[in-house]
Amino acid sequence: MIDDLIADGAILEVVSRDPYKEPLQFSFHNFVISNVGNKGPASFQAKLSNPEPPGEITTTGKFGPWNPDDVGKVAMSGEYLFQHADLGVFRGIDGLLSSAGKFSGTLNRIEVQGVTDAPSFKVTSSSHPVQLRTQFHAVVNGENGDTLLRQVAATFWKTKVWSDGSVAGRSGQPRKTTSVELNTTNGRIQDLLLLFARSERSPMSGAVSFHARVSIPPGKRPFLEKVELQGDFGIDAGSFSKSETQAGVNHLSEGALSDVSSDKADKNNHNDDPTTVLSDLKGHVLLKNGTAKFSNLAFSVPGAFAQMQGTYNLITEKIDLHGTLRTDSAPSNTTHGMKSLMLKVLQPFFKKKRADYLMPVKITGTYEHPSFGLDLNNRDQNKQGSANSGQ
Repeated sequence: MIDDLIADGAILEVVSRDPYKEPLQFSFHNFVISNVGNKGPASFQAKLSNPEPPGEITTTGKFGPWNPDDVGKVAMSGEYLFQHADLGVFRGIDGLLSSAGKFSGTLNRIEVQGVTDAPSFKVTSSSHPVQLRTQFHAVVNGENGDTLLRQVAATFWKTKVWSDGSVAGRSGQPRKTTSVELNTTNGRIQDLLLLFARSERSPMSGAVSFHARVSIPPGKRPFLEKVELQGDFGIDAGSFSKSETQAGVNHLSEGALSDVSSDKADKNNHNDDPTTVLSDLKGHVLLKNGTAKFSNLAFSVPGAFAQMQGTYNLITEKIDLHGTLRTDSAPSNTTHGMKSLMLKVLQPFFKKKRADYLMPVKITGTYEHPSFGLDLNNRDQNKQGSANSGQ
């Protein structure tokens, strides 16, 4: 039995599955392992540099006894501190991360519980750093690095997101694929949007809930091009931070209610509030190759209800949504000028029944400058509107 084995300055190389990728190198500044060769476990202390993400690790624990017939069954336990981890090596994100926790199990199944803190985490396409904290439970296969994520709770600003999933290799792929399920209830949509927004303020605020499945395959493509997402979301009490956009929503609601005499008192109360909120904004989204495809997208304001579908490009920020808008009052009340005059001429074709109008609409433009208007060129929507109106 060896009392202490000291290997300061040692380098551990781990060969990659990718034959064209250089081996990972773990540089040990200090390394001491005690009770080597005993039938019981050996104890260790180490300070080392982690290659990916680059950072400094301090760890202590127990390892063994050694099992040459099945290395994966070798027991291990201990605790660690990971500091100054540079997330900038991963395309699409940036910031320094620290983590602390405990681990136990066997080499092929190491249970890890810990916390992380990234004080200035950010998505590189955004200009908004945020303090991102997580608490997590993970299972790591020390033989191949595959990791199962369980009960991960991430907190940023005033929103908490729960997730579980895996970071694991797949047959035929040299690197690992990240697959995660995300859930949040009563979060803030402004917190989520600011993670990706370039503008100074979030374009929208409100309470958000969602469930989504996210997959990030390996490869050198930019993050927004390779991330894939499918999920359902709902936003309540939504309002827009840009005054022009919010004014348009307010005017739409006021116009939609303007000729419903029975609601006159309600309308007066409504006008006392300078902000009309969107309610029941919900839908399904499929994100692939940088484009989000929306279906069953619906929202309402007092006096109006919209159903839409279409796309939003995360890279060019171009919006292309089409659908129908149902209003309590005549459509001409929801706009001004020449457009209002045209709507008055076309009004008989939109009317479905008393105090209920249906018209084709679209939202185009960009994330910074959205445009809301009639979609009279959409023949399918026009036919649907005509059929519904009995014309």
